[in-house]
Amino acid sequence: MPRYATIIGTGHYLPDWKEVTNDELRARFNETVPDFVDTMEGRSGIKTRWYAPRDWCTSDLSTLAAQAALKSAGVKPEDLDLIILGTDTPDYITPSTSVVVQYKLGAQNAGTFDVSCACAGFPTGLNIAAGLIATNPAYKYILVIGVYMMSKLAAQDDPMIFFYGDGAGAAVLTGDSQPGFISSAFLADGSFHKFWGIYSGATYEPATVESVQAGRTNVRFIQRYPPEVNVVGWEKLMRALAKRGKFDLQDINLAIYTQVRLPTIEEVMGLLDLPMTKTHWIMDKWGYTGSACVPMCFDDAVQSGKVHSGDLVTFIGSGVGYNQAAAAFRMP
Repeated sequence: MPRYATIIGTGHYLPDWKEVTNDELRARFNETVPDFVDTMEGRSGIKTRWYAPRDWCTSDLSTLAAQAALKSAGVKPEDLDLIILGTDTPDYITPSTSVVVQYKLGAQNAGTFDVSCACAGFPTGLNIAAGLIATNPAYKYILVIGVYMMSKLAAQDDPMIFFYGDGAGAAVLTGDSQPGFISSAFLADGSFHKFWGIYSGATYEPATVESVQAGRTNVRFIQRYPPEVNVVGWEKLMRALAKRGKFDLQDINLAIYTQVRLPTIEEVMGLLDLPMTKTHWIMDKWGYTGSACVPMCFDDAVQSGKVHSGDLVTFIGSGVGYNQAAAAFRMP
């Protein structure tokens, strides 16, 4: 009998240590980059963002979101078989952040690994978990986490901090005889790898006094992406999910996308002939939470009563590099 991965619990954590509103950023940047915040607000829909305490790290956010998801699923930490964590703001270059979360959760029976494809990490993690559950009955419960703390890796005088909000989201998956997991799709274009990232501190350029003083160990926006990169990619991924999963796009009940630009979501939903009532967004109230935004958005939709048993839900994430990943699930 086929075995399908099913999402049985979700959770998220939004830190409330400090809210940074667009008005605060206007006061900070209007003299040096006039109208930047107004322009970005109009293009993105982002109005505010939240920071975790400065002595916290990514594993702290992850653990709190994981605890919420485990509670939702009715699963104990010691029952987990595997933890998959997606982020591009890890605690360390090595060891993995997932193993720190395993320790902080008390999930002593779980294996762990990190997924490093930036904001495509959560749907990538869902797809990996689905494959493992389908092919290995030994995996009963897998925890997938998406987490982001880029505010701590950004220079505070960089206007691009407009985008960075902290947060984490998580989901617990198990096996079931009924779908569950339906289909997956991936895209990438490595020609964009020098456009936006942290370029000093690893093997390309180990950190030095000079690189730190020059700001190269902070996240840096180097070159603008083509404005159509997500529109083209997301439409292609959605159509691939439908074709591979043998469902009609109109059958989708909820489509969750990376939460960086509301106008992009509106454009893609129009191209797919799907109403905006079939999506959900959080960037207006929580900012761009990167690797965490897809699971945070999904859990917010769950808590808002927009997700029901039997619903067909799609997840699409886009991350610097450029990575894109998609997954389709039927809700239990």
